Amino acid sequence: MSPVPHKPSIDLVIPVYNEAGVVEQTHARICVAIESLPYDFRFYYVDDGSTDNTVASLESLDDPRVKILALSRNFGHQAALTAGMDASQGDIVITMDGDGQHPPEMIPGMIDLVTQGYDVVQTQRVEEAGPASFKKWTSGLFYRLINAISGTRVLPGAADFRALSRQAVDALKAMPEYHRFLRGMVSWIGFSIIILPYKPAERISGISKYSFSKMFRLAMDAIFSFSLMPLYIGLSMGGLLLCLALAEMVYVLSFWVTGRTSNLAPGWSSLMFVILIVGGILMVLLGFIGVYVGYIFQEVKRRPVYLIKKAEENKHGRT
Repeated sequence: MSPVPHKPSIDLVIPVYNEAGVVEQTHARICVAIESLPYDFRFYYVDDGSTDNTVASLESLDDPRVKILALSRNFGHQAALTAGMDASQGDIVITMDGDGQHPPEMIPGMIDLVTQGYDVVQTQRVEEAGPASFKKWTSGLFYRLINAISGTRVLPGAADFRALSRQAVDALKAMPEYHRFLRGMVSWIGFSIIILPYKPAERISGISKYSFSKMFRLAMDAIFSFSLMPLYIGLSMGGLLLCLALAEMVYVLSFWVTGRTSNLAPGWSSLMFVILIVGGILMVLLGFIGVYVGYIFQEVKRRPVYLIKKAEENKHGRT
């Protein structure tokens, strides 16, 4: 761990999607939290293809430190975070959501930890005790699964609310894969990390933009990007079927050796059962291979992770 300069510049990367009327309140809370800090701050708000007046809300912010990056369409949360980090130039980069659930009051402590020499200050959600919701249950299941099949440990409850040194940001920028799971990528780079628990606040307004389908796609990106275990499962099942076929062959040969061939009755139901089992496993394995081939196909096309439609300073700064 090497401490950063005494007075580092700080960039805040904040992706937003359909948060008109919310970003003003979020920005005001952040400004209050950092008001007394002796650092140079810059805000990178990344509009992820909003369909409401989010861009107009961002342009209304009376702060020359604000830079707006408007993506050409909705590329997803991970892509928006990547766009902001790519544009950032600060010695320390803090990523957080724009809905108010990531408490900005933690920013001073996160900066202090980076200046002490940590490359990654990773926050971890601490949920209140109570009945497990479907989202909490599936989240716990996902983290148990990814940590069981992947060589990269992902912190359960990790959020995209973290502080990164410039060295850590540059390491992430050197990973250009199309399907991105930043929580796993941050763990994979292996830089010095410290965990900072936090209790998520209530959303300022609206509902979460992470629908079940988006969470499912993120989980698939994590599994197929960080593990070959699905292929190993298919290979193991194929090996098991070969062992069963060998056992069946020995069993049938025993009838021929002992002269009991008359006892070999036609077994249509057992034959169909075996065919269905074999066919099902082959289809599953081909499906796994197809997903990996699809991921490879999307990677080799080298399409950009995001496209910026418009990048501008706040109206009080330069265009």
